[in-house]
Amino acid sequence: MPKAVGAIVLSFFCVVIVRTSVGAQVPASPAWAYGVPPAEAAPVNRSPNAGGNGGPRQPDASPKHVPGSTQAFTLAHIRDYWDVGDWFPDDHPPMPNVVVHGRQPHVRGCAMCHMPNGKGRPENAPVAGQPYAYLVQQLMDFKHGLRASAEPRKTNTAQMIEAATDMTDEEIKEAATYFSSMKWTQWITVRESATVPRTRLAGNVFLPLPGTDMEPIGDRIIEAPEDVERFELRDPHSGFIAYVPPGSLKKGAALVASGGGKTAPCSTCHGLDLKGLGPVPAIAGRSPSYIVRQLWDIKEGTRKGEWSPLMKPIVENLTQDDMLAIAAYVASQGQ
Repeated sequence: MPKAVGAIVLSFFCVVIVRTSVGAQVPASPAWAYGVPPAEAAPVNRSPNAGGNGGPRQPDASPKHVPGSTQAFTLAHIRDYWDVGDWFPDDHPPMPNVVVHGRQPHVRGCAMCHMPNGKGRPENAPVAGQPYAYLVQQLMDFKHGLRASAEPRKTNTAQMIEAATDMTDEEIKEAATYFSSMKWTQWITVRESATVPRTRLAGNVFLPLPGTDMEPIGDRIIEAPEDVERFELRDPHSGFIAYVPPGSLKKGAALVASGGGKTAPCSTCHGLDLKGLGPVPAIAGRSPSYIVRQLWDIKEGTRKGEWSPLMKPIVENLTQDDMLAIAAYVASQGQ
């Protein structure tokens, strides 16, 4: 083989080897935790205005109700970022203006995503009962470009950045005071199962399909509403089921307690009951999808606020399976 040709061939193989090695060091994000399809999956095109027969969906202006509430809201009101509907106003302290109405055009009402009870949903952060200082710091991290999602398809993170960037110091103080004043209560049921109801993704959330079809859970946590209709109505009394792979809780308990030679015990910073310690957030009973997202974001360096460097060495050696197990166990501690 001529030397010039041999050199080209050798260079080609070197490039292939380098690219393969680099690619092997950068695993894809845990798509299920972000509520997006795996990167290799073909996108599903569904018109937001399409009805069941493919025609335009007719507006529904009828009043809606949820069990135990005397309130009535239309779907338009339920979906209004600037006037958040509150099914159970006696469940919590009076909401400040920024939590109910926000401030147009960029600061949406906080309770639209985080719910009036502050518990959020799988696609959002569960902020109720978190330390005031922690909530303020996170809003400031969003505001100053120090907190973003490692998964670009998680578009509501951009909405959070937009809102925090435009919030005044007083609005940040009011929101943090409100959400930190509430006690966290059980919201998620964790179940180990090799199979889960067949679901579809909508708005970064797994929604069970009608019927009884099941599918293998694989290496995922499937966090889904207990009742899809009440979920769509944003009923704060209707929670979620987090299906986790068999064996996750045992593995997670070991990692949380001792670190398993890969990390430090979670109780060192988050407290013996995992309900927070000083300005460090509570993690017990919180959304496992959310917890995995935060661990992955910190590992990937997109969450790099003032306190994130403390977590960076904690997550450095964790695999996605480790994160899944930790999140499953931690979420189960709220039951």
